Amino acid sequence: MPGNKYNGTPVTPRTRLERLLLNRELRKFNRFFNPSDELDDGLKEAELFANDSVLNKDENCGPFNEETFSEGVDGSERLHKQRLLVVANRLPVSAVRKGEDSWQLEMSVGGLVSALLGVKEFDARWIGWAGVNVPDEIGQKALTTALAEKRCIPVFLDEDIVHQYYNGYCNNMLWPLFHYLGLPQEDRLATTRSFQSQFDAYKKANQMFADVVNKHYKEGDVVWCHDYHLMFLPKCLKEYNSKMKVGWFLHTPFPSSEIHRMLPSRSELLRSVLAADLVGFHTYDYARHFVSACTRILGLEGTPEGVEDQGKLTRVAAFPIGIDSERFIRALELPQVQDHIKELKERFAGRKVMLGVDRLDMIKGIPQKILAFEEFLEENPEWRDKVVLLQIAVPTRTDVPEYQKLTSQVHEIVGRINGRFGTLTAVPIHHLDRSLDFHALCALYAVTDVALVTSLRDGMNLVSYEFVACQASKKGVLILSEFAGAAQSLGAGAILVNPWNISEVASSIGYALNMPADEREKRHNHNFRHVTTHTSQEWAATFVSELNDTIVEAQLRTRQVLPLLPVNDAVERYTQSSNRLLILGFNATLTEPVHTLGRRGSQIREMEPRLHPQLKEPLKKLCKDQMTTVVVLSGSDRTILDENFGEYNMWLAAENGMFLRRTTGKWMTTMPENLNMDWVDSVKKEHLDLTLSSVKPLSYGITSMQMLSSEDFKQGICCSISGQGLFQMQQSMLFKVAAQLRFEQSVLQRVQQ
Repeated sequence: MPGNKYNGTPVTPRTRLERLLLNRELRKFNRFFNPSDELDDGLKEAELFANDSVLNKDENCGPFNEETFSEGVDGSERLHKQRLLVVANRLPVSAVRKGEDSWQLEMSVGGLVSALLGVKEFDARWIGWAGVNVPDEIGQKALTTALAEKRCIPVFLDEDIVHQYYNGYCNNMLWPLFHYLGLPQEDRLATTRSFQSQFDAYKKANQMFADVVNKHYKEGDVVWCHDYHLMFLPKCLKEYNSKMKVGWFLHTPFPSSEIHRMLPSRSELLRSVLAADLVGFHTYDYARHFVSACTRILGLEGTPEGVEDQGKLTRVAAFPIGIDSERFIRALELPQVQDHIKELKERFAGRKVMLGVDRLDMIKGIPQKILAFEEFLEENPEWRDKVVLLQIAVPTRTDVPEYQKLTSQVHEIVGRINGRFGTLTAVPIHHLDRSLDFHALCALYAVTDVALVTSLRDGMNLVSYEFVACQASKKGVLILSEFAGAAQSLGAGAILVNPWNISEVASSIGYALNMPADEREKRHNHNFRHVTTHTSQEWAATFVSELNDTIVEAQLRTRQVLPLLPVNDAVERYTQSSNRLLILGFNATLTEPVHTLGRRGSQIREMEPRLHPQLKEPLKKLCKDQMTTVVVLSGSDRTILDENFGEYNMWLAAENGMFLRRTTGKWMTTMPENLNMDWVDSVKKEHLDLTLSSVKPLSYGITSMQMLSSEDFKQGICCSISGQGLFQMQQSMLFKVAAQLRFEQSVLQRVQQ
């Protein structure tokens, strides 16, 4: 436990990983000694969410920082919870208007809601759209007051914005692309123009969210933005306050850069997300795709920590979400759930139960699942009266023609299979086009022998987690699509399948139904430990803790940056001196900015560094001064320096000092004649893919550090592994070589001074 004035000095974690693991153990320790009151169902969780809970200092389990504690009047520590502003497209409530100034609210208990309910060390506030159009001021005030009791803050969007932003750009452009379904075809010019109007509405809606956040933001708050609906929000928030702590999390897959680059607004969205301090994804693959997109589309540098742009590092990491496993485990003990379980066991006595729970969506792979079950029944006739598939398909977007077509397709396949393999008393598939209440769903999970998750593409899929949480007694088998994010978490205990391979899924069904009990138990125990350990509460607490840690690291990096040149002091000393030496960098110091986006024509030519036009005249005046010697040091080759500085009276050092010349003379190499260069041949063999320069054998890129001989070290040479990969000389060695090459005595004296 952390130290205080009574138990001595605390042990400080040395790394981020150690600190996050310590915080996790502290939360477990706290839950063990301060167990919360059991909640019978989601309504009690909603009540907990609606009421401000008082947390005393013994219940604290979050990160210990100076924002958390303050001194009380009596000198004791008094807890102040850090405020967390959760910004999502929809609020966790359903609002129904009952009158001009009255509203009926009903809390929804989803994955994100339950995740934040369990994080007690933060004071959470929700900001989002209530899902209803409220054009009048009286209704807006009444709804705002009603939502305040639920600790929610509304964003009011009119019908046109919702249609263009939510139904248009979010669901018509981003959602299909992020799930590898591609963009809608542009068959008419009007369609192309509607895409632009949808993107404009998207940016406008994000700005409206930002305005509400800015209105309620207090210094020290953490702002957590969620999902593809709000990719523009981090930029809007940072423009308002650059010191605001902003995190962004994507709940869907992030596609590969080759898919993302198809998006017309690809660059704007990436740069907007990069304005956040921490960017989170469900899996490492999604995080890697995002970094790759920033590297290939924006030309930025990807690092193991994230993406770096002009010295600013945006942390990118994977945070796999979980579920509130305790809620499902407790529910199994409720009388109404036990009654459901008994009823289902009697109904399907003598038959193995297979279960699928999905939204009726193109990405869920419901047709592929049913076709695989058909092939299994066809190849295994002995199982036809011993197994039943229960498919729960929750309708969604019923007004969209593509979804209506999918519904008809699923119904047709189910009818054909039931007609082919069914009897007067039993059918192999029970298909429901509706959702189940929480208690009925838990009972269904509990009696299931094999769960089928055949998503074609899924951000995480928490149905697999819910099934595992309810299987402590049955220890059923999970067949899981390798294209679901959950495959990276539960893959070791599940049977992974390619849902497009119908035969593979069919054979996996047979393997699961015939799996020995000891193997079932072993697989289940592995997944059960993961589900009960990596809960939704742990996910939320870890993300916010990591965000706070990222802010501290960014501040430390800022403190390590060299201070700015004191211009006034430099000018004063310059005017007072009679012998001056100015060593100037070229790239990013004297060059004009190179725009990596929107280049056309000869891109390679445009990428070559050029002297900034505004610096030409000042540089000429400096070079004409007899008391000033100007040296330009660059990693560029000699031809580039000749093109930019050939008309000036100065010294040029090309390729990081490998070649030197005065502009009135010829190029000279700084390499000593007795330098041992035998190791160059080995570098050439290891890097055959590198293009050699025409200047000297040493003028090519080196991607790995090479060992130099002891003789080389005696001569003072070191090797650089910078982006150029070229050789550099130590300053003392540079001056020695200059003397060996018989520089003009006057220049040598100035350099030494």
